[in-house]
Amino acid sequence: MSLPEIWIGRHGETEWTKSGQHTGTTDLPLTENGRDQARRLGKRFEGVEFDLVLSSPLGRAQETARLCGLDPQPEERLREWDYGEYEGLTTKEIRVGKPGWELWTDGCPGGESLDDVVARLEPLIAELRAREDQRIALFGHGHLSRAFTACWIQLGGFAGQALKLGTASLSVMGVEHGNPVLILWNLMD
Repeated sequence: MSLPEIWIGRHGETEWTKSGQHTGTTDLPLTENGRDQARRLGKRFEGVEFDLVLSSPLGRAQETARLCGLDPQPEERLREWDYGEYEGLTTKEIRVGKPGWELWTDGCPGGESLDDVVARLEPLIAELRAREDQRIALFGHGHLSRAFTACWIQLGGFAGQALKLGTASLSVMGVEHGNPVLILWNLMD
């Protein structure tokens, strides 16, 4: 079995990505800069054929995919981490009330834990792994894409904490000797 090649595009800038606010369920639009970022990211996708293009159903991811010249199918399991009570807050603001808080270990009250996110991603990963020798584009969000990548390359979702991911970035995963590998990470304009 040969694994598919996965291209991950993170959405462009929003007002909350600029300020560092956790943006899970709030469907903020791209800023003008975010749209420009997405168009520049689109140059990386020019001339590349994909067997499947999926996107988070949230507008910022869908618009990024369209500005890259692709027509994504919405995939609910690519929706960003649900930050619950921490939606719209920065890490610094959260730590005022919960010193030492870490998303990857503590999760979010009223939202998701890492285990919840991984449980959501595992069936999608299994479905995508079955698409042998295909090239697949996924458009999504920062934390969710980091957890997805860590799971895809079989390090476990927690390893996503070590994978910083900028807005409108491109990452690519492939296969070497039958093993999933990270080929390119966080390529930005």
